[in-house]
Amino acid sequence: MIRISNLQLPLDHDDQALSQAILARLSIQADDLLDYVVHRRGYDARKKSNIVLIYTLDVNTTVNEQLLATFTEDQLIKVSPDMSYKFVADAQDKVLTNDQDRPLVIGFGPCGLLIGLVLAQMGYKPIVLERGAAVRQRTKDTFGFWRKKVLNTESNVQFGEGGAGTFSDGKLYTQVKDPNHYSRKVLAEFVAAGAPEEILFVSKPHIGTFRLVSMVEKMRASIVALGGEIRFDTRVDDVHIEAGQMCGVTLADGEVLKSKHIALAIGHSARDTFQMLFDKNVYIEAKPFSIGFRIEHPQSLIDEARFGDNAGNEILGAADYKLVHHCANGRSVYSFCMCPGGTVVAAASEPHQVVTNGMSQYSRAERNANSAIVVGIDPSDYPGNALAGIELQRQLERKAYVLGGENYDAPAQTVGDFLKGKSSHLLGDVEPSYKPGVKPANLADALPDFCIAAIREAIPVFNRKVKGFALADALLTGVETRTSAPICIKRGKDMQSINTLGLFPAGEGAGYAGGIMSAAIDGIKIAEAMALSMNRHE
Repeated sequence: MIRISNLQLPLDHDDQALSQAILARLSIQADDLLDYVVHRRGYDARKKSNIVLIYTLDVNTTVNEQLLATFTEDQLIKVSPDMSYKFVADAQDKVLTNDQDRPLVIGFGPCGLLIGLVLAQMGYKPIVLERGAAVRQRTKDTFGFWRKKVLNTESNVQFGEGGAGTFSDGKLYTQVKDPNHYSRKVLAEFVAAGAPEEILFVSKPHIGTFRLVSMVEKMRASIVALGGEIRFDTRVDDVHIEAGQMCGVTLADGEVLKSKHIALAIGHSARDTFQMLFDKNVYIEAKPFSIGFRIEHPQSLIDEARFGDNAGNEILGAADYKLVHHCANGRSVYSFCMCPGGTVVAAASEPHQVVTNGMSQYSRAERNANSAIVVGIDPSDYPGNALAGIELQRQLERKAYVLGGENYDAPAQTVGDFLKGKSSHLLGDVEPSYKPGVKPANLADALPDFCIAAIREAIPVFNRKVKGFALADALLTGVETRTSAPICIKRGKDMQSINTLGLFPAGEGAGYAGGIMSAAIDGIKIAEAMALSMNRHE
């Protein structure tokens, strides 16, 4: 097929416009056009009065070869790439004689899910170990925390089937380079598990929490049907390393599982596991991450600012934004994990701490838009050993707990008061979505001074880009500290730990992903590396 890129049409084009545009772009007759598939549809909203849709299409004609020869110099008309997924190995090449030959996957978030699924599809019958609960029980536990302030430290927003991405906007796009089209494999698996087919072509696909729940269950069932095993409520408390080679793990109940091929997909909040690995001398180093607040605006304000009179258009949906500002003090402030029509959620995983995150349903129909507004920090800001960033996170989360009233409510402040440097005693017209609840406070006490100065400088700048961003009644809620893991478990080109053979650090927790899609892509890479390694060791 022929791929046509950057084909632009009006927002309100009719059903015939695409085929007519194809005919005009290729200079062919209607009889020559056999069929076409929309590969990608995005939009350009830089001119609110003239928003255009931008298509990438895969087209089949009766004259494909002639057209490709004609458009050899046109970078927007090329042969369609082969995006089908091809397995790199097959377990038939390695006889699985006993359980010790089976790979272990620690963690069952987006990364661990794809590791387990791809290994199972290749016939390797993985054993997946997840410290948290199955997704439906986990959902009950999480909603119990939000409604009753009862925190289950093993089953919450961070831990359990589906990982932290289950309670998020369900964004399925990423900026990571993907020359092997792994993202297409991920999207295809999600569609097979019940995701809407539109995620295959919209430029910013998302699913939402409730749909993710049933999808994760179906993907788990696929792994089990292929001979894999999933164990919930199963925390790994120790790893066994002999002469630099992984050889097994000890579970919290004392059971020992032996394996020389172990994927570590534990997410960015498994702090006790990070400590255990550090104590075992697995090489870990500190890395940059970001800290800040959640900010909430009326979604209608964001829609109007981004789309003007086209606000509410069904194709455009709820508007988002992506903002960055480089401050006078050398810091960078940026928006992160923007959730249109969503809610701010409690994301603590340890007692007496307050952590915020954002979540949306597929409909994105809630009253407020929210995103993190965060400041980049690096290891020079938290000197110490490789785990010093974790201690900084804990300190900030404990401080937020105190500012919120020591009952898991979060400290909150209107943007107007924050910019004036005075504590909020009453909130404005923007109703907080955070559950369990919020307590008016002075968020200048929640973060280091350089962060507060940077965010105060950035908000008025963001207001010039998104009109109304500095709305006095807009709401800041603290704190956002789990933007990414503050550590990196270094791995080599073979995807194994640089000092521990057989350990495959993966996803966000290892410092190699950020978000559902990039974590899932990393999971495919790890599954392939494990399969190739197992075959070499036969």
